[in-house]
Amino acid sequence: MSDHGIRYTVRVLDAAAHMFQVELQIAAPDPAGQVLALPVWIPGSYMVRDFARNIITVTASSGGHDVDISKLDKTTWKVAPCEGPLTVVYEVYAWELTVRTAHMDRTHGFFNGTSMFLAVRGQEDQPCEVVLEPGADPHVADWRVATTLPRTAGEPWGYGTFLAADHDELVDHPVEMGDFQVVSFEACGIPHHVAVTGRVRFDEDRMATDLKAICEQHLEFFGKPYPIEAYLFQVYAVGDGYGGLEHRSSTALICKRDDLPQPGDDEVTDGYRQFLGLCSHEYFHTWNVKRLKPRVFVPYDLTGEVHTELLWWFEGVTSYYDDLGLLRAGRIDEKSWLELVGRTITQVMRVSGRLKQSVAESSYDAWTKFYRQDENAPNAIVSYYAKGSMVALALDLELRRRSGGTHSLDTLMATLWARFGDGSGVPERHIEEVCAELLGESMQDFFDHAVYGTDDLDLASLLADVGVTLHTRPAKSGSDKGGTSGPTDDTCALGATVVKGSGGALLRHVHDGGPARAAGLSAGDVVVAFDGLRVTGSDLVSKVAARQEGEVVAVHFFRRDELYTTQVTLQAAPHDTVWLTLDEDVDPEVAKAREAWLKGS
Repeated sequence: MSDHGIRYTVRVLDAAAHMFQVELQIAAPDPAGQVLALPVWIPGSYMVRDFARNIITVTASSGGHDVDISKLDKTTWKVAPCEGPLTVVYEVYAWELTVRTAHMDRTHGFFNGTSMFLAVRGQEDQPCEVVLEPGADPHVADWRVATTLPRTAGEPWGYGTFLAADHDELVDHPVEMGDFQVVSFEACGIPHHVAVTGRVRFDEDRMATDLKAICEQHLEFFGKPYPIEAYLFQVYAVGDGYGGLEHRSSTALICKRDDLPQPGDDEVTDGYRQFLGLCSHEYFHTWNVKRLKPRVFVPYDLTGEVHTELLWWFEGVTSYYDDLGLLRAGRIDEKSWLELVGRTITQVMRVSGRLKQSVAESSYDAWTKFYRQDENAPNAIVSYYAKGSMVALALDLELRRRSGGTHSLDTLMATLWARFGDGSGVPERHIEEVCAELLGESMQDFFDHAVYGTDDLDLASLLADVGVTLHTRPAKSGSDKGGTSGPTDDTCALGATVVKGSGGALLRHVHDGGPARAAGLSAGDVVVAFDGLRVTGSDLVSKVAARQEGEVVAVHFFRRDELYTTQVTLQAAPHDTVWLTLDEDVDPEVAKAREAWLKGS
């Protein structure tokens, strides 16, 4: 063995079968029998995932002899007492294409440490050496490796040997292997790399220029000393996908290949704006959640659920600053940013769950509700991402209003970073205490309303302070996300989320208080006829919209394999679609406040 007491050797066992092999060597196992355990969740994604379900076989040996190993529970093993050194060999199945787990075929391999590295109980604070090697599979021999695990041997972008200070660091550096493209740039003198996997063609120079501006915006926002010495974006581009997960010096992302900047196209498309916003979001997490984090996460307990009311801050505030960062970095203009804000407000206004669950409750129940959404989710929960972003907007403007422009969300974030950026953790309900310190007066009324309450936020009044008007209208179609103007005339709506189903219009969600619910329709029903005419997912919404409020219309639908008929009394569509506009010819003081808000001061 090496000088380090714990070493993991990860090799590709069979890429076509999606199998990794891990060889774990422990120099000094517990004399009473070494316990080994895999995490059940990964930081940043608050759901029990039981990664151990993908471990296929486990064997143990010492001194050339087999050693008994038995399972204690769903994620924990115990090896019989032995003198050591101890070798444990196990196989990991990797065929889940997400940023949270592991995935491998003959084109690439990706894994998070929580999916791969059994923790050596009692030695979690010990350094861990990692050897990444191709194994015997000829299809992976020439793969490159992209990770921010500290390298101790091997060529850059190649297989080699790495060293983590402890198990916590070990599982916080995902690994991408394959024939990826690399885009590199410096931001504030710090090397940044983008490893792009997938069948893609994109404008590398434009990507580098735009990401450099965004990263520098966030680096300068928090200031020196910078918490990273280098940074890696791991991007897997597919036909249809979206997601990201933050790590201490890297992020794993999935995006649509068409969302990447196309050669010869200078337009900021919706897709490219979404990609930049995703990169901005995960990069901002380098500060707000990876280092500035809830105190209950210090240290992370990856053996079970850890509840906090603060996810609205760590995800919602990050969701506010991700797109605001694009504006402040000059990647989008004010109109584009206001469109994104309008879409977020629209997303929240369209779910009645906002009137039943606060963002604090949404944060606390993320494990069982937000990450386990069902057909009734819009009626029962609110997103701590989207509603949290609205709370961040309201808090920003409220701080500016109450302090006369002296304080803002920017100064609140700076104060929290100075106080807790060392990783010591933010106590529950401490943010309102810091606000009171900044203002010299309590803001508990705001937090009781916005964070712990379920009433709608009075954003219109706050936005008026900075010369922005909030408008509402009915949705134009089932694909209308809001954020832009449109007809304000009343139309009719079914009160359901409609998508194209097999043979008709599938009701994905049926909303509280709507005509569909009153008529006895349920999520999962497939509407096949409206007023005697066949419908599909693409035309049911428009047929309903063309009718008059109060009309009673026959609807034929399948529930499972049984055909039913019901009468639907149509209602006016709610004005839950929001867009924002900048006021013209505003008072100089309002103009000054708006510039300070948008540019950051």
